Amino acid sequence: MAIRNIITDEDPFLHKKCRPVVKFDKRLWTLLDDMADTLREENGVGLAAIQVGILRRAVVIDIGDGRGGRELINPVILEKSGEQEPMEGCLSIPGKWGITKRPKHVKVRAQDRNGKFFEYEGEDLLATASCHEIDHLDGILFLTHVIRMLTKEELEHMNSSEG
Repeated sequence: MAIRNIITDEDPFLHKKCRPVVKFDKRLWTLLDDMADTLREENGVGLAAIQVGILRRAVVIDIGDGRGGRELINPVILEKSGEQEPMEGCLSIPGKWGITKRPKHVKVRAQDRNGKFFEYEGEDLLATASCHEIDHLDGILFLTHVIRMLTKEELEHMNSSEG
């Protein structure tokens, strides 16, 4: 397992559409393990394969809910409902945060690392993270959904009040 370099938003590669995963093998498992390690190292919530230079439909999400990380291969959002305006950032757009408009609830179908299909439902942060990461697989960055970017002063105030 290794920490992978994260591509930043200056790179047009991030706007490409990822191809489906068709081989569920050790190479995929290594990628997923490396992505989980990279996500932990960067203190992120989600990471898509495209962000580490791999043009495949693979995502890891860990919202810190004690359930551990989720691995999503070839994920598809089946249902969206409600609305929320969360604060959102991205490991590929360091230091920038915005208020976005996202569904409050999602239902997602994906495959696990062995190719077995599963579904889950998520609300709030899990809904936001699921939408954010699946967007990455289609070359869409969270900036598309921003209502308002947070100012440097707002970010400094939030960071100083945390601790």
